[in-house]
Amino acid sequence: MHIAGFGHASFAATMIALGVMGLIKGGFVGFWTGVPQNLPARTALAYVCAVVSLGSGVGLLWRPTAAVASRVLLAFLALWMLLFRVPLVLRAPTSSGMWWACGEIAVMMAAAWVLVVGFTGDRPGFVTGDKGLRIARMLYGFGLITFGVAHFTFLERTVGMVPRWLPWHLGWAYFTGGALIAAGVAIIARVFGRLAARLSAWELTLFTLLVWIPIVAAGPDASQWNEFVDSWVLTAAAWVVADSYRGLARF
Repeated sequence: MHIAGFGHASFAATMIALGVMGLIKGGFVGFWTGVPQNLPARTALAYVCAVVSLGSGVGLLWRPTAAVASRVLLAFLALWMLLFRVPLVLRAPTSSGMWWACGEIAVMMAAAWVLVVGFTGDRPGFVTGDKGLRIARMLYGFGLITFGVAHFTFLERTVGMVPRWLPWHLGWAYFTGGALIAAGVAIIARVFGRLAARLSAWELTLFTLLVWIPIVAAGPDASQWNEFVDSWVLTAAAWVVADSYRGLARF
């Protein structure tokens, strides 16, 4: 077993968990959304998602297979973006919810891309080396911006998710949304990118812990469970990107 850092370990464990949940459910779980109900072989595709998740997660933990596993996962996520998320934006380009869906995949692609770079070293090319790492971080920054914008466009829902024991719910909604946008811009502009990546990873972590863990503990409905899984997955991906600034992008 080879673990390069917290982000690597948590991301691999997350992909394994997604795969196991998909196989048990026999359908799409949490993160794998956007597939039309009338798509032929929809159930088969759900199993493919589960197998890719499980296989890539296990592969990322074993050095001889880590490079291949990260590349396969990146390619699969890129196809998912093109086939199931970009069409949503084309149908409703002014909907922040559709952009958020693309941002979700972008963050996962960013994590997978960082791992590709980490396990393939400094080989020159579009996918590998410093160029690949810059693209990965830009994808992550784009995702953060879409999340931040959604905080404002769905402000009532955002306010409602602030834990009751915290004061100034509206203020927290504005602050967290603005912080995500600022972090995304900083990472794309490469200005305090390391700090922005670290703080955004902590923000997503605290969001998962303070908002979704209590909901899950209280017994979530299907929608809440899916949102918890999304938050969990994005948090793991965020730590992979944050770790890339600590020299762990070369495994």
